[in-house]
Amino acid sequence: MKTHKILGLMSGTSLDGLDLAYCTIWQEGHLWKFGIKKTKSVSYSPEMQSQLKDAIYLPADSLLKFHNSYGTFLGEQCHTFIKDNGLEVDYIASHGHTTHHQPENGLTFQIGNGQHLANTSKHKVICDFRTNDVALGGQGAPLVPIGDRLFFHTYDFCLNLGGISNISFEYNGNRIAYDIGLANMILNHITRENGLDYDAGGNLAKNGKVNSGMLNQLNALEFYTLPFPKSIGYEWFIEQVVPIVENTEDSMENLLSTAIHHICEQVAIQVKANKKKSVSTLFVTGGGALNDFLIEVLQQKLGDDTKVIVPSKQLIEFKEALVFALMGVLRIEKKTNILSSVTGAKTDSSSGVLFLPSKI
Repeated sequence: MKTHKILGLMSGTSLDGLDLAYCTIWQEGHLWKFGIKKTKSVSYSPEMQSQLKDAIYLPADSLLKFHNSYGTFLGEQCHTFIKDNGLEVDYIASHGHTTHHQPENGLTFQIGNGQHLANTSKHKVICDFRTNDVALGGQGAPLVPIGDRLFFHTYDFCLNLGGISNISFEYNGNRIAYDIGLANMILNHITRENGLDYDAGGNLAKNGKVNSGMLNQLNALEFYTLPFPKSIGYEWFIEQVVPIVENTEDSMENLLSTAIHHICEQVAIQVKANKKKSVSTLFVTGGGALNDFLIEVLQQKLGDDTKVIVPSKQLIEFKEALVFALMGVLRIEKKTNILSSVTGAKTDSSSGVLFLPSKI
């Protein structure tokens, strides 16, 4: 089986920046293997953060213009990364950046035009992974569980703490996964309102106290009562969560502490509801896994019968970029890369659109 050399790109709802992971991916028998060879995180400027955050409000022509310019930006980042490291790349697999996610209305949109990306980077590009699943009646999310099944199947649960928290696990021979709810999106919103990018290690939250009124309002959000498959996007956060935060008069430390207890309580509810073993393992990645206080509170909420496992910093930060690299490989090999058991689509699919660079 061929070893694929592929560059995975991920930009998440937490708006931290762009993750690039140059990976080798191959198959040994029925098992998929990977190596993460080179990585880079590109922090967004305050202007880019603001553009991405407010893209949901743009009129259609302005959004499409941004779609193109952001694709060019991605291509520039890839071209520099590949050149600086002397990399041999078969394909670039790009998630893009989600600006709109309304599967109930049959739409999801990730900016980062694949043709602009391909032309600027001078490499073949696979992107737009979510649209086909939504067209098949699915949520178009979460997508990382295909990586959980193929790369991290030894763990009972895989939890991703990005802007949103999502979980995946095997259930009666199917991979089940869904968005649990909030994660870094609320934490970063609170810190940015106070002039900070993020709460390093959760140190500010650790010095705060829980605001019971805010906690009760967050726990009462309707989304938590819905059955899976289910997913959320930035629209839900703006409409349902931001008003709760902004109407709570309290210190930044207390708001952060409350948000962390809320995040961990909701994760613990889902893990406990789906446990099948006396002692289970919960594999945690995403930026939230670097928040020491969050991990400490999560372990407390779960108790001794679920062991929280936090891997290397590289895997924490670049797992999603790695999985999109895998999705690109599966698309090229015409193999399933989106599971209907996860998204609720009519069928599994091999999704993603291929763009070839211009010869000019």
